[in-house]
Amino acid sequence: MAITAKFIKEAAEASLPQEDLFVVDVAVSDTPVRPKITVLADGEQGITIDQCATISRRINKRIEETFGEEVSYVLEVSSPGVDFPLTQPKQYQRNVGRSLKVKLQDGTEKTGKLEDVTENGIGLLEETKQKGKKATYVPVQIPFGEIVKANVVISFK
Repeated sequence: MAITAKFIKEAAEASLPQEDLFVVDVAVSDTPVRPKITVLADGEQGITIDQCATISRRINKRIEETFGEEVSYVLEVSSPGVDFPLTQPKQYQRNVGRSLKVKLQDGTEKTGKLEDVTENGIGLLEETKQKGKKATYVPVQIPFGEIVKANVVISFK
């Protein structure tokens, strides 16, 4: 039996040390010999190295209980970096007030300040620029189902 992303996701969710933490993404490489397992976790207030270490130890224990101590794998538990797309409403909630770049199903992109998050989508104050004029800001509602990818725009002002 191989280690699957489904198994790891369930193990990771059961391994969270605090209620405000959540699993963002799980990946298991296709290498049968020594698969690389990556778990990205986050929290409403962020996540610490100690919390990642606790999750890692708990997942290791579950893997050993299920697959035996001889199973070979590499496990990495960390927080998603700033370049990792937002995938869950909780992540959007943490970034209210920040600038986002959102790619939509129809291929268009919108950039603007994240104003609010509802159970159905996000409210963005979209920045529209016209040549020779100041940027204008238009409020738009974007359903989660229309979002292909959303990233926080890092500003070094």
